[in-house]
Amino acid sequence: MEHFKHYINGKFSSGSERFETLNPANGMPWATFPSATEDESNFAIESAHKALYDNAWSNLTPTQRGKLIHRLGDLISEHASELGDLETRDSGKLAVETRAQSSYVSDYYYYYAGLADKIQGEVLPIDKPDMRVFTTREPIGVVVAIVPWNAQLFLSATKIAPALAAGNTLVVKASEQAPAALFKFAELVEKSGFPPGVINIITGFAEPCGRVLTTHPKVARIAFTGGTEVARHIVRNSAENFAHVSLELGGKSPMLIFEDCNIDGAVNGIIAGNFGASGQSCVAGSRVFIQRSIHSKIVDKIKERAKNIIVGDPLDSDTQVGPLATKHQVERALSVVKQSIKQGASLIFGGNKPSHKKEGWYFEPTLLDCPNQEFDCVKTELFAPVISVIAFDTEEEAIRMANDSAYGLGAGVFTENLARAHRVSEKIQSGIVWINTYRAISPIAPFGGVKQSGGSREAGIDAIHEYTRTKTTWINTSSEPMSNPFIMR
Repeated sequence: MEHFKHYINGKFSSGSERFETLNPANGMPWATFPSATEDESNFAIESAHKALYDNAWSNLTPTQRGKLIHRLGDLISEHASELGDLETRDSGKLAVETRAQSSYVSDYYYYYAGLADKIQGEVLPIDKPDMRVFTTREPIGVVVAIVPWNAQLFLSATKIAPALAAGNTLVVKASEQAPAALFKFAELVEKSGFPPGVINIITGFAEPCGRVLTTHPKVARIAFTGGTEVARHIVRNSAENFAHVSLELGGKSPMLIFEDCNIDGAVNGIIAGNFGASGQSCVAGSRVFIQRSIHSKIVDKIKERAKNIIVGDPLDSDTQVGPLATKHQVERALSVVKQSIKQGASLIFGGNKPSHKKEGWYFEPTLLDCPNQEFDCVKTELFAPVISVIAFDTEEEAIRMANDSAYGLGAGVFTENLARAHRVSEKIQSGIVWINTYRAISPIAPFGGVKQSGGSREAGIDAIHEYTRTKTTWINTSSEPMSNPFIMR
């Protein structure tokens, strides 16, 4: 058993309460973590608030902040394999994916390190004589970053890096499900040289930890990635402190496969968009709309490819689909697939636990063919390797069905027709549209959703402005005294 510690005010603490987590590959306990109490949660926020105004942080120039962030990126790159393996043991994600993602996370820190000294205001062409008016951007304050288990290093980087570049301090709440990688990350924060309290990393449950972090009066911004129900609680809680809230939520993303697509490319996109990360991705393209003329051909090719997919130990480099993160996810996937079949969906393959995996929380790659969207498998975000395919006839029908969802995070379009690619992407209601590719990311490109997928954006240049507030300064440049306020001119 490994035992991890909170990182608060520059020190590691075992905490007064602890809990176990289970390895999804075998269902066995493997580590313990501290569960933040009300006092510990308050202490983390107070530490961040104190650090915000301490000269050790507030007197750093933006360039100096950037160098610290860059140093943190270097350490992440150096420890990418270790971070990835920890995330795999804790979440069940494939090691080949977690190692690569951990390594790429450093690019987000490098990107925002470079932007730290490029946050600037402007001089305003004011409509009054003898007045010089300009704006500056200041840190917004204490930021609470709440991230889910399925990509904690990546999803925390999109919050931590721009927040630090803008001069804020943070309390990061790792998910109580699979928090190991972020606690290892805390050791890298310690090594990188940030002043105590600038970055605090804790975990805990909704009560009391989540409640304290989202209602505390010294919290200025809450950056949340996760599910819609939790988001509703956070929005309600933020009424207590009027913190700025950004939400990057779930999805049930559509993929539109047109008859003029590159067939092999489309099949690869469908598989990558749904079986990658074992289906545990908020942008999983699990609603696949296929033009009727190629429907059977695409389904047959996916079915043929699925025969060779290796389901197994996530630490094995040959494994292509690993376990789900929790037993509950497996049970939920089984229930939804079973109910969808009762509703009239055709099971093409999968739909059950793999027979060769007696231990752990595994679920077979699954394909369901549905006559329409009125099926549980089409409506429910499963976080499992389950694809629902639906045939369509016209472009207008495909767009209508794609937009017929409460979510709007990602979407994929596969077509060789350039005009159609532009036309369809403009009409799809989502924050991200991939054309002839899927699940591509970059620190340069913002991402986020619409509707119940949230309306905020992370990554890119504009994200850094979300962690600042504008101050306007007026300077009277006249040599004459200020005029009598009771004489209006």
